[in-house]
Amino acid sequence: MVRRLKTVFIAVLAMLASLGLVALPGAGTAAASSELVYVYSAAMNKNIPVKVLTAAGGGPAPTFYLLDGLRAPDNDNGWLINTDVENFFADKHVNVAIPFGGGGTFYSDWERDDPALGHVRWETFLTRELPAYMKDNFNSDGVNNAIAGLSMSGTSALNLATHNPNFYKAVASYSGYPTASSPGFAQGIAISVAQMGGNSVNMWGPWPSASWFRNDPLLNVGALRGKAVYISSGDGVPSVTDAALNPASRSFNPVLFAQLVPLETASGISSRTFVPALQLAGARVQVHTAPVGVHWWNYWQDRLHESWYGTIAPAIGA
Repeated sequence: MVRRLKTVFIAVLAMLASLGLVALPGAGTAAASSELVYVYSAAMNKNIPVKVLTAAGGGPAPTFYLLDGLRAPDNDNGWLINTDVENFFADKHVNVAIPFGGGGTFYSDWERDDPALGHVRWETFLTRELPAYMKDNFNSDGVNNAIAGLSMSGTSALNLATHNPNFYKAVASYSGYPTASSPGFAQGIAISVAQMGGNSVNMWGPWPSASWFRNDPLLNVGALRGKAVYISSGDGVPSVTDAALNPASRSFNPVLFAQLVPLETASGISSRTFVPALQLAGARVQVHTAPVGVHWWNYWQDRLHESWYGTIAPAIGA
């Protein structure tokens, strides 16, 4: 009797599934998983932890490289700590590579070793060593690549895309500084590197120099011709929900205000300057610039979602 009821139950489930009224376990596209791997960098002579959100479904997959900000920890990544990135990509056919570390380095190949930050060759790692690992171990197709970053790494993502235009099909900058060598912005970058113990002279030489100009997305915007590019920034105006940043609120935090508002104001100026040049260069541009927006993760999470659907996924066939 029990066996007969079980048979009937399974038959009913199968019938309902065929009508689309229930989902049977294992039906549909396989959900993605995540894995923490340690990728050896010969260029930096050390292992780099990378969290890989593996592509849902089978077959070769595009790869999306997602970079951390100025204070990137060596044992985690801000995207994983502060956003819904793992849930967001769980059903998407794309490998998302999220490296740990790189704080204060602008994810660049530095001109000389630094007493605090060491032998820095992040561009080599991100454009050669990590892609080879992704292809060998995660079935990345090696062709459909995109990169994105926030704040420090928004600038970095644009630089990596201009330096390697044949590698990336799409790039996104959230609250970056694409006028990197301009007076004021260059000094701000030098200060930010110093906050992490490094010396920007070891990174790109004394300002101004050819290396500073090479790492200025505005001056190299022509390399993005035909590329899918997403640019976002606010002007430093807090949302009504940001009580800690509202001087009229009892929860107002003046220290937080002094940290998050000026950084976004500067990004807004830099990004708005960059966009017309980007459009003139013939890039395929999606822009989200607005007065409301400060330098924090809730805004970057929203912009990640928007850029994925509007810019990145279409460009890499995800």
